[in-house]
Amino acid sequence: MNQYNYKPYYRRNLPHIQPPGATFFITFNLTGSIPKHILQQYITEKRKLEAAEQITFKQKQDIPEKKREWFRKFEETLDQANNGPVWLKNEQIAQLVTESLHHLNGKVYSLISYCIMANHVHAVFTPLEIRPSVTDDKQTHNMRYHSLASIMHSLKSYTAQKANQILGRSGAFWQPESYDHCIRNPDELHRIIRYVLNNPVKIGLVKEWKEWKWNYLSKTCDL
Repeated sequence: MNQYNYKPYYRRNLPHIQPPGATFFITFNLTGSIPKHILQQYITEKRKLEAAEQITFKQKQDIPEKKREWFRKFEETLDQANNGPVWLKNEQIAQLVTESLHHLNGKVYSLISYCIMANHVHAVFTPLEIRPSVTDDKQTHNMRYHSLASIMHSLKSYTAQKANQILGRSGAFWQPESYDHCIRNPDELHRIIRYVLNNPVKIGLVKEWKEWKWNYLSKTCDL
């Protein structure tokens, strides 16, 4: 079955569409790292974009550029790191996130790339097919792949609990909303991987992406 024709829905706070076998680009960030007014604008716009099946063809043509525009605003705010905590600068916490990302690799997704910054994480992965013995209560009927919602819940809840223990604090650690984008073709995949790995280069932390300790690229992937 063509993954671009069959698009089961999965749910968290907002509706999403998850094509089976699709690869995703995810950005998740620390609580408070996006000002509330910007976050609310982002959530409102995201709801509009995710209702795309109910809008006109002309409006659909504008969706990719609108998504890119909102992500640029989202990313610029995070890179400036002028808002909220920067707990991921703590090497113990960055290592925790690294180990957690790799722990799920081969279990619920195939990990392609990631970059851990001071207040956010970029990741690229492909959710794996669910084995018959595994149940996932967040799946929609007949979905055969681990849902993005269940993957992110597992990753964020575990790392939040452990990071709060390291910091000696309680309360929210991650922002509930994450940015997610379904990658459509190999060219887009390579462009996004380059974007992810060059995040620390772009803001002047290193000269080459390989110099950043918290970058990862799967050996199965070539740039």
